[in-house]
Amino acid sequence: MSDTLTNIGELMAATVPMTRTLNLVYDEVAPDRAVVTLPDQPDFHNHVGGPHAGAIFTLAESASGAIVLAAFGDQLSRAVPLFVSAEVVYTKLAMGPVTATATLGRPAAEVVAELDEGERPEFPVDIDITREDGAVTSRMSVVWTLRPNR
Repeated sequence: MSDTLTNIGELMAATVPMTRTLNLVYDEVAPDRAVVTLPDQPDFHNHVGGPHAGAIFTLAESASGAIVLAAFGDQLSRAVPLFVSAEVVYTKLAMGPVTATATLGRPAAEVVAELDEGERPEFPVDIDITREDGAVTSRMSVVWTLRPNR
């Protein structure tokens, strides 16, 4: 991973208060994949002893934001990335630390080409959240846009 991409985790921690609050760990950040971990922290447990659904949502959203910065950081002088919508499905009980693995749902070059044409492109980021044993506990799909600067 390049120094620029390594610094995305540091940038997120410095500029996004919830990232610091939840002590998220940016394990891997690249233009097509980001891996972020939420450590097991009793202060963020729900009524059954696992991470609260809101903490899991924030973990997944943060992984999606990291991949967006990695893929489109070079476009920030002309467009701002915005979160459009999200769909999340919780499938299994999450216990202990959980890891979000985000993947870009469209080729970055395709998205940038739409931006070049004066459009406001939208693109999905898909995220799997897993426990330490590898079981997928939830899935989230986030739609992002690059809004051209005016």
